[in-house]
Amino acid sequence: MFQTSSFARLRAKFTVLLLAGSALQAAQAADLPRRQVPPPLPIPPAFTWTGFYLGVNAGYAFGEGRRTFTDATYGTVTGGAQGGGFAGGGQIGYNYQLTPGSGLVLGVETDIQGLAEARANAAYLGTTPYYNVSPSLDYYGTVRGRVGYAFDRVLVYGTGGFAYGGGSTSSYAGSYLYTLPSTSRTGYTVGGGLEYAFTEKLSAKIEGLYVKLNKGGSTLTTYDATVPAYYGIGSGNTGFAVVRAGLNYRF
Repeated sequence: MFQTSSFARLRAKFTVLLLAGSALQAAQAADLPRRQVPPPLPIPPAFTWTGFYLGVNAGYAFGEGRRTFTDATYGTVTGGAQGGGFAGGGQIGYNYQLTPGSGLVLGVETDIQGLAEARANAAYLGTTPYYNVSPSLDYYGTVRGRVGYAFDRVLVYGTGGFAYGGGSTSSYAGSYLYTLPSTSRTGYTVGGGLEYAFTEKLSAKIEGLYVKLNKGGSTLTTYDATVPAYYGIGSGNTGFAVVRAGLNYRF
């Protein structure tokens, strides 16, 4: 009887101590600052090429290298080849990407370039000088569509459309007796390129174009016996290729 009563008292004391310890732990835990799980970092939006852009470019224009051209009256004229030269200018355009990240990109671009074309105006009909009175090509421009595919920040595209150009009258024009050709020309252009966006706004590109402009004008030839010399408009190839690099800023 005594043992049972003593055991009961001990068990009651142990229970009281256990409850007191649990209450103390709960009070201490309540005083501690709560640990908060930080929210997940936001996922950045997928890159897109959509938007207006403005840029500059520079490169080299390659003449087709034809070493002869033909005079309508006298036949083949030796020399007077169209050479190459520096080309540089600016462009403005708009892209629309159908699906952000990777996907089809449609766009339109217009540009205008200054052209320092190396061209030999003097050639020969036999041993007699032949002076080409065609105007020089001092600038050209294009209005083109662009179709490409974006691999995130890399864009591969093809392009083509309308081309135009103009220049100054030949220094030999005063000796020509017939109608001079217009200094303005029109034609077409085709090409393609690769563009990489290294920031959200700034991208760099390398591009190749073939530009074909008409020549037009009279095909008659003037012979000046006092020089002696021929003055005429030889029918040569008016196409040239351009390889250029550029920078674009997207708004």
